[in-house]
This record gives sequence, C-alpha cells and structure tokens, in this order.
Amino acid sequence: MKLSPDQYILFDWGWGRLNSTICFTWLIIVLLAGTARLITRNLSTSATMSGSQNLLEVVVSFISSQIRETIHRDPAPLLPFVGTLFLFIFVANVLAIIPFYIPPTASLSTTTALALCVFLAVPFFGLSSRSMKSYLSDYIKPTIFMFPFNILGEISRTFALAVRLYGNMMSGSVLGLVILSVIPFIFPVLLQLLGLLTGVIQAYIFAILAMVYIAAALKKEDREGKEVKKVEEIKNLKN
Repeated sequence: MKLSPDQYILFDWGWGRLNSTICFTWLIIVLLAGTARLITRNLSTSATMSGSQNLLEVVVSFISSQIRETIHRDPAPLLPFVGTLFLFIFVANVLAIIPFYIPPTASLSTTTALALCVFLAVPFFGLSSRSMKSYLSDYIKPTIFMFPFNILGEISRTFALAVRLYGNMMSGSVLGLVILSVIPFIFPVLLQLLGLLTGVIQAYIFAILAMVYIAAALKKEDREGKEVKKVEEIKNLKN
C-alpha cells in the first residue's frame, strides 16, 4: 500500500520524476489562479453583481473577520497570505471526492512547505511593525538563557504544524482504503463525506494556527503602543 502521493510516479524521464504531489499541487494553483482571474476581470461596484463575485466577497469577508477576531487589528496586511493558505488547503482537501485524485496535503513534503511559509511569515509580519531589537528581545525573555529554548520552540511548532496536517490527511486516506477493501460498495459515500468534513476542518485549523503565531509576533507591539499612549495621557493630565 502506498501511503504518500509522492510514491505515485506519473512520469519518469530518468533525470527527473513527476509524482502526483507535484502534478496535483500545480493543478490546484492553476485552478485557483484561473478562477480568481475569471471572477475578478469584471468586478462591479453596483448593487447588481454576478453570483461568482458575491461568493468571492463572502469568502473574503469570512477570512477577514476570522483574522480580525484573532489578531484584533486591521486584517488587510494578513489577508493575502492567510487567505491563500486557507484556500489552497481547502481546495486540495475538498477535491479528494474526485476519483483517482490524491490530495497533495497527504504528502509530508507539501505540509512541510506550508509550515515553512508560516515559519517565515511570523518574523516577516513581526518585523513589519516592530524594530529588530524589539522583536529579538522576545527570544531572551525572561532571561538570556531561554534563547535556545525559544528557538527550539519556534522550530518544534513548525514541525508540529506540518505533521498535524499531514497526519490527519494521510490517516484519513489510509483508513478509507482499508475500509473500502474490507467492505466495498457499502460505505464509500459516507467515507467521502467524512473525508470532506475533515479536509475543511484541517484547512480552517491550519489557517487559524498561522494567524495565532503571527498575532503572537505582533502582540508586543500592541502592548508597547498602549504603554506609550498611557504615558502620554498621564503627561497631558499633569499639564
């Protein structure tokens, strides 16, 4: 039994191989980019708009509200990154109902790449609103001896993020194959619905965790801003 889409080789040229993980990943990218292009090429600001634009606005509004509730600030800077993460994982998992399709999220290489994107996004967004000194000071709190442990914590949570998504998707695929091989033609529909629900939940959880990690990097800036504002208010009262 093949446990990973990496093991399904579609083309072998000798000097290189194309497995189902790469193939379906690019298929999802093209699908998302093409759909976005079709919907946004004729956007309307009037009261009457297409159903696809309505659907797009609902999706964007939902993601924006989730970001705002998580980080308690303007969601615009994080919307492209978090939205892309959610939609990619969501579409990759939902397409699992199509016969012969293997979700690339069932590959550890894909989930690791997604987790590394989050790992790099945390300092990127953190440093976009904080100084280097302020951001790096978080790694030596409460004492400088905590520096290696804080670094290890960053690495371990990235690894956990990758393994969590991979484990859930891969185990679901394996469980479905095992049950279908034992009891064919009885529970395939139920298994597909269960897999669909699991895929949607995993996409949501991955996006939420990414927002939580980024929010943690931005939290200190909010605290510092409140402290500065409080000091200014005290000075104004004294004057």
